[in-house]
Amino acid sequence: MKYCVQLINAKCLLVDIVYVLAIYNFQLSAVSANETTEPKLPVDLVEPLVDSANSRWFFFNSATRPFGMVNLSPDMVTSGAWNSGYRYNQDKIRAFSHIHAWQLSGIPVFPTTGDFKGHFGSDAYGSKYSHDNEIVKAGYHQVYLEDYGINVELTSTTRVGFHRYAFPDEVEKHILFDFSTFLGPGDTGPASVRLVSNTEIQGHAEMLGTLRRPKSCMVYFVAEFDKPIEELRGWKRGELLGAIDSLEGEDIGAYVVLGNAGGSRLMKVGISYVSVEQARLNLDTELPHWDFDEVVADSRTEWNQWLSRIEIEGGSEEQRSRFYTDLWHALQGRRIVSDVDGKYSDMTSEIRRIGQVSLDESGKPRFNIYNSDSFWGAQWTINTLWHLVYPEISEEFVNSMLTMYQDGGLVPRGPSGGNYTFVMTGASSTPFIVSAHMKGIRGFDAQLAYEGLRKNHMPGGIMSKAGYEHTTEIGGGLEYYIDRGYVPYPLEDQQYGLHQDGAGQTLEYGYQDWALSEFAEALGKSDDAAYFRKRSLNYRNLWNEELGWMWIKNRDGSWHQPIDVLAYKNGWVESNAAQSTWFVPHDLEGLAELMGGRRKAVEKLNASFEKAKFHGFVSSRAHSAETLRENRRVYINYGNQPSIQTAFIFNYWGAPWLTQYWSRQIAESVYGGISPQWGYNGDEDQGLMGSLAVLLKMGIFSMKGGASLEPIYEIGSPLFEKVTIHLNNEYYSGDSFVILAENNLKGNPYIHEAKLNGQSLDKSWIYHDTLVKGGILKLKMGYRPNKKWGSSEMQSPPSSFR
Repeated sequence: MKYCVQLINAKCLLVDIVYVLAIYNFQLSAVSANETTEPKLPVDLVEPLVDSANSRWFFFNSATRPFGMVNLSPDMVTSGAWNSGYRYNQDKIRAFSHIHAWQLSGIPVFPTTGDFKGHFGSDAYGSKYSHDNEIVKAGYHQVYLEDYGINVELTSTTRVGFHRYAFPDEVEKHILFDFSTFLGPGDTGPASVRLVSNTEIQGHAEMLGTLRRPKSCMVYFVAEFDKPIEELRGWKRGELLGAIDSLEGEDIGAYVVLGNAGGSRLMKVGISYVSVEQARLNLDTELPHWDFDEVVADSRTEWNQWLSRIEIEGGSEEQRSRFYTDLWHALQGRRIVSDVDGKYSDMTSEIRRIGQVSLDESGKPRFNIYNSDSFWGAQWTINTLWHLVYPEISEEFVNSMLTMYQDGGLVPRGPSGGNYTFVMTGASSTPFIVSAHMKGIRGFDAQLAYEGLRKNHMPGGIMSKAGYEHTTEIGGGLEYYIDRGYVPYPLEDQQYGLHQDGAGQTLEYGYQDWALSEFAEALGKSDDAAYFRKRSLNYRNLWNEELGWMWIKNRDGSWHQPIDVLAYKNGWVESNAAQSTWFVPHDLEGLAELMGGRRKAVEKLNASFEKAKFHGFVSSRAHSAETLRENRRVYINYGNQPSIQTAFIFNYWGAPWLTQYWSRQIAESVYGGISPQWGYNGDEDQGLMGSLAVLLKMGIFSMKGGASLEPIYEIGSPLFEKVTIHLNNEYYSGDSFVILAENNLKGNPYIHEAKLNGQSLDKSWIYHDTLVKGGILKLKMGYRPNKKWGSSEMQSPPSSFR
């Protein structure tokens, strides 16, 4: 069958779609047409287009590997950190860029035909497309550019983007490299490009600093072509220059001329943040051949291996598809920035330095260096998922953060391009590192880690800095917190950074102090343990007895006016009092006492959920609507991190049936469906909310983020009949842990009875050490709650203070 596409010049281009799809399906199909009864592999259930109508720059993924330096995909909107990149509802593609990361972008390319117009900008040279002529899979993206009659296919290795373009006949063809565009979070500064041979060009682009990443970031590339190019041409400040051997400066671009012959052309683009030579090393090491289909198949295999660490049975195909899409996101966003040999760019000082990761006995880097948004909220998401299922990744991230500590003097809470960004608030890396140690992940220097974390919790450390506070150490209000037991709002008469929201900061610091106290205790530092443990109780200073909620304090200790527990921000970090009151994960028994006891606390929290049910437990379905004032007046918001632990609090207060009910409601409504129009109801945040969705659907959680001396998992309501977690034997002694949920129908969220390894289990939690030895947790589900199961005080999860 031939597929005819109407071009803007009124010609019809006949494209053999059957051939293209046949090759693609041969590589990507898990089963043949006569084996449709076989279950799909996890990789084939991933739907990258979920929520893509609401993408921010780093959200969308297609042609990439797990944590890949390269995340090659189409950009419909090229400018801005928010509402940019791949945007499903936009009708024009303006670039195919290789980097979509936290405060990083780079190397946008675009194939064209006919009269060249790249120097007029992406609004001029971009092309219309249709989702009807698009295929998006884990590790692969295909789309047809209607304005040029070009079929584009994209795939990648970890550090190399691989392009295949099917061009029409009898028309001049080009591939442009646009270094004159604002790209994602930042503008493009000085750049260069040089013709190396008739099959290779190389160059770099300086991605200018931003509010969040104040220092520039250098991105280097080497592009190789499978067939000789006719020549390299360029433009500068919108003026064409003709043939060039090299070009450098600001507001430039270059394009290779391919001639008039039709057919398929291949291009490989290796990148590095270190040098052109390192970009070439990455390319030569990872992709020495030209077999595009082999790379697609390799990517599919690699993704399936990662995703298959968790196997699920039961549920609908849509639910299984959404589960693996969530897991796919949990392994994305936070990206490798070191090269294949371990070299990386260190921008923590005034002068850029090239660092080197230590090598193992075989000469390979012991770990990768990572770019990452904040770990704000990670205690309830990637802490639990990664430490349990991907402990080797957790270990790499810890070592990456400790490397930055050695380079720049602070453990980061969100590094970008070798820069500190000081994103969000507090010391959000502390629970991540502490919980890794507590769960037996020990491939890092614990004493060095403690040294760095303790520094972060003291004046001059990262707790002293508000969001993006680059030049001062005031906005964190840490001195107030230490001296008075709370951070006031307003802190001062001026703003030193973003998120100077004292009450919210106080609650975060309390939990993070508790996590550090546990680490100190584990390392035998009893004085430090007592000191930080005492500080962790500062949350009590915000309890307003008359109001019945946590509330904001002024500098003089008086209650801030006017009082409105639904008012967003102005004392609360991306939250309000109604949501943030529950942010005491380390001392829920103490919080219940403030509320008048367990029964009253349960009633209060349940009432919040009943109200939240009317707005779907979120502020909105998209971040753009979430920012509207009227949508933020909500009691519970599972579209952002501050209150995502609330459903599991009931386990601690003798009402585990309410944890089961509400966590199932949230899993199905907030994180259900596979529509491009919604999916995370706010900001997915580089795997945080994808990880949360996975945990909810597995039916496990960790209130304290795994930072206890003896970490535990709380039990919720699994969405599937069977969940098998394959454990990494280099870290854990067991082979697998299985969660079986009998009679697990849609209307049966409640646990009637439980058995662990054949023995009756009468509590709603299990120790981490028990789980990682392997075994079977068998749950019998029902439509009525069993209010006796796990509800006595003796059966509740252990308290940190009692």
